[in-house]
Amino acid sequence: MAQGSAWVMVTRSFLEYCIWGWDNLPRTVLMYYTNFISSPEGYFHTVICNSEKFQNSTVSHDLHYIAWDHPPKQHPLALSTKDFKDMVKSGAPFARKFEKDDPVLDKIDRELLGRSEGRFAPGAWCVGILENGSDPCSLRGNDTVFRPGPGVERLQQLFQNITSEDFRSNRCSLRR
Repeated sequence: MAQGSAWVMVTRSFLEYCIWGWDNLPRTVLMYYTNFISSPEGYFHTVICNSEKFQNSTVSHDLHYIAWDHPPKQHPLALSTKDFKDMVKSGAPFARKFEKDDPVLDKIDRELLGRSEGRFAPGAWCVGILENGSDPCSLRGNDTVFRPGPGVERLQQLFQNITSEDFRSNRCSLRR
């Protein structure tokens, strides 16, 4: 039995394996997890780590920054401004959990997303000029264009780390 995050990304071929289960493993594991409270945190992980075809295709990271209670690591702590530096340093594009209207949300908007009060986060489609308080998104360009923002270096470093052989060597510690 393997355990991990409820947030997973799977390939089409792995999902087809889970549906068709040509060796019966996915159905057997599904019956086992039917009686678990948090089955999404274990089902896909158990199937992929016990399948010879797919076990070497895993990356064990859900792209979230989460601060957990100690122990038993069952409930995420609410993030605040004291967690901001660690969130940014992690390179994770997602984080949880936040209290409603916590000041750290404004800090994320301002410092990471370049968002001003009451405005959208600017993207490549914003071709206006930011001067004298004007909104660069008041003039829109091609909204199908995607250009990485300033956080791309952090995300690139995270991907390099989680796809490195050192990181991947611990991906499926429990196998058949």
